Amino acid sequence: MRQMRLAVISDTHLSGPDERFCALYEEHLAPTDVLLHCGDMVGASLYHYLSRHPRFFCVRGNCDHFVLDHDLPVTLSRGIEHPGGTLTLGMAHGWGERSSVWLRVAETFPGHDLVCFGHTHRRHWAEHAGAQLLNPGSFAEGSMALLDLAQDGSLSCTFLDL
Repeated sequence: MRQMRLAVISDTHLSGPDERFCALYEEHLAPTDVLLHCGDMVGASLYHYLSRHPRFFCVRGNCDHFVLDHDLPVTLSRGIEHPGGTLTLGMAHGWGERSSVWLRVAETFPGHDLVCFGHTHRRHWAEHAGAQLLNPGSFAEGSMALLDLAQDGSLSCTFLDL
């Protein structure tokens, strides 16, 4: 039984929310318990729009050069409380050679349950060293992921074509 739902997006490449983004936000992102953005928003207006979500977490991507009253973190490590305990989450956009981004990001977060990243624009869902690794693909190119977190801490992933 699903206890919590997380929406994971990356590489939106929008300076601000357009009509399509707002519709997709209402349909897929707003209803979730947690919203994660793995970098490359590219605009402060989109960041502020997503910040309406009560549990929104994000990291800086290589295209995020906009100015906020604070800096976006390059990496983020956080415990996500859920009815069955705590999910340890690691997030980064990713860097370097695209074929091995997943490994560099995974090695940044040893001992985490879930590691989310972007940068490659390619979907990735795999287990490595006890962690589930997720790249939701590029939202700008029509991809995102929904994660269902069960009370026992297990995760299931569904990729959506937008």
